[in-house]
Amino acid sequence: MNFRRIKLNGTEIILGRDENSNDELMKKFKGKENTILHTRSPGSPFCVIGKLRPSKKDIRETGAVCARYSQDWRDNRKDVKVDVFTGRDISKRFWMKKGTWKVKKSKSISIKKKDIIKYENEKTRTSPNREK
Repeated sequence: MNFRRIKLNGTEIILGRDENSNDELMKKFKGKENTILHTRSPGSPFCVIGKLRPSKKDIRETGAVCARYSQDWRDNRKDVKVDVFTGRDISKRFWMKKGTWKVKKSKSISIKKKDIIKYENEKTRTSPNREK
């Protein structure tokens, strides 16, 4: 599957590109301890942090990436609420549409508009290795 992969300060972030890749990504990390982020509103990639114990900074930066690729950001251009959970907290029923997963428990963080814009600006200035 063709996932989006981004390096942030040496930490790899794996993102889905659409509902099919989101589904495959969640199947791959279901039951694992990895930290996963998704916007509170539908229409964003699931974002998996590559290391098992990410720092608060890693989580906030990944939240900005997740928000940047969301429909909420595209449509509203304001702060975005992002849910943070692990692969152990997700499940899927046979009747759920592709890209949709149930999250048992999560923590919500607010990603500020300025942080999303900061990521967008850095992305345009950095080398092609930042995003594949």
